[in-house]
Amino acid sequence: MVKNLKDFLDAKVAQYNQPNFIANDPVCIPHLFSKKQDIEIMGFWAAILAWGKRITIINKSKELINLMDGAPHDFIINHQEADLKPFLNFKHRTFNATDTLYFIHFLKHHYTRFNSLEDAFLPFGNRAFGQPAAGNASSTIEMNLNIESHLNHFRDYFFFVG
Repeated sequence: MVKNLKDFLDAKVAQYNQPNFIANDPVCIPHLFSKKQDIEIMGFWAAILAWGKRITIINKSKELINLMDGAPHDFIINHQEADLKPFLNFKHRTFNATDTLYFIHFLKHHYTRFNSLEDAFLPFGNRAFGQPAAGNASSTIEMNLNIESHLNHFRDYFFFVG
């Protein structure tokens, strides 16, 4: 059975791990940008919207990009209240205008304080993401617990911004 599973997974790697796949998958959205913050913002947003048909997810992500005048980070940092009005009509499945406006609020809060979305995952100072605390032995269990604590920190931080 392991051989069959390995064959199956190898076939999936061959199918998906190639540039041709990117054009028709939501992962194409962050690939539209070169600025790190734009990549982070739209990669995060595309991932949040990533349920349903791939073409719909891509189109809804591109709709958000258009609403942000093609420059997500600049829009997030510099928008005015009046600039948010077009977002009142944005929805994707259960993701609605309230969700969209909260994401914009969170991202503005974060990017006015930090240069990267990576910082939203770092509850323990500037220690490298996924690395065990100094003096502790590196192990798979510890690494997993550390990753879990970073994800939990992000969740708490994301929902704390008011």
